[in-house]
Amino acid sequence: MAQFDPRRQPMRFAPHLLTAAAAVTVAMLAGRVYQPAQAEVVPELTALQIASLEARAFDAAGTPAGLTAPEAIPVQIRRGETFEQAVRRTGIGAADASAVAATLSNAFDLSQMRAGLRFETAIARPRGGRGDARLIGLTMRTGPASQLTVSRSFDGALRLRALEERVTHETVVLKGEVHGSLSATAQRMGADAAIRRKANQLFAHKLDLERDVRASDEFTLVFGRTVTENGRTVDTDDLLYAELKGVVFYRYQPAGAREAQYYDATGKNMRSSMMRTPLDRATRVSSSFGFRVHPISGYRKMHQGIDFAAGTGTPIVAPSDGVVIEARRWGGYGNWLRIRHANGLESGYGHLSRYGSGIRAGQRVSQGQVVAYVGSTGASTGPHLHYEIWRNGQRINPSGIRMDESTVLAGADLAGFRAEKARIDRIIAAGGERRPTVLQANVEGLRPASRAT
Repeated sequence: MAQFDPRRQPMRFAPHLLTAAAAVTVAMLAGRVYQPAQAEVVPELTALQIASLEARAFDAAGTPAGLTAPEAIPVQIRRGETFEQAVRRTGIGAADASAVAATLSNAFDLSQMRAGLRFETAIARPRGGRGDARLIGLTMRTGPASQLTVSRSFDGALRLRALEERVTHETVVLKGEVHGSLSATAQRMGADAAIRRKANQLFAHKLDLERDVRASDEFTLVFGRTVTENGRTVDTDDLLYAELKGVVFYRYQPAGAREAQYYDATGKNMRSSMMRTPLDRATRVSSSFGFRVHPISGYRKMHQGIDFAAGTGTPIVAPSDGVVIEARRWGGYGNWLRIRHANGLESGYGHLSRYGSGIRAGQRVSQGQVVAYVGSTGASTGPHLHYEIWRNGQRINPSGIRMDESTVLAGADLAGFRAEKARIDRIIAAGGERRPTVLQANVEGLRPASRAT
């Protein structure tokens, strides 16, 4: 047996292990708020290392004496509220709140915290139910792949750490068959809401997504995104390419153009003068233009529009550029919207639940912009959109609108488009691409973490 040497200081590993484990544990409870910061960066840990360290720490430490097991409590800064006031709503005392504020202030100017900022806390409560709760840790996301973590060490002191994940930019190629709807299928395959909405808007120029698209139709979507090493998406780029039923769209921005447009394989602009449907997702036509038995009155009468069956809150988009001329209550139409477009055309929308942001008479809108949301106001038997098209003041069948196409690229613009098309085609043939990237985040409210330990 080894003899005890009084000249040597015994090494205690538990305090160090628990401090590190507490930091990792709180990091695992992190929210997703983006508020970039700069602080001391500790070595990166893989998901497997994090899980192993967390398990070892809990096995060694157990629940703090006299306290319940820590629970994750999200906190959001309210209007006119300080950080200490916000964190005290978790049940911790004034001294604890002041201590964590002092620790965070080493890297973050708490006076610059705005209403709406979120962070995650780990709180343990007294077993007897009396006294203040105790803050075990706190995590505040400071960037797409970074966060500040305050954790309580073995001796009760608070420690500040910065954790940062390695991120990669990848160009994703989603290929599959439609099952249910294009949007639902793309969502299951990992496309976020912005990509699905853009794809639906593009295809709505050429296809009726409800009647033209069938199960097993093949599609391809190509887009860029930034992901962490654990697979969490932190940013998504624009849609680069979309294909469905032989209809293709390539994204390209000509030199000097204010924004990118979408073109077919020959360089023809695929943006039609009027989209076929005003909804940003496939929906069923519940009543066509023409004579029908009215569902409320029971009389046979002319239905001067098209009804789309859709749930309350479904976004409605402008089918073409235009100017809002009416946004008001109008008899049996309930909440009503009317937009004037070019060439003597106007579009009308009835039974709306609400209008889009900033939508009012005189407001200019662009094609694909959300202008309202489906509802069931006025004389309606359930949520749906009543959609009308007017030409020179007379209602016409929306299904009969001719979709004029825009110009074809030429010269240097056509050469540039062909080069971009070839690049996208190579990505599709390779099944995508990945490259490491560095995210830099500089936001007011942060200061150098010179005192962080």
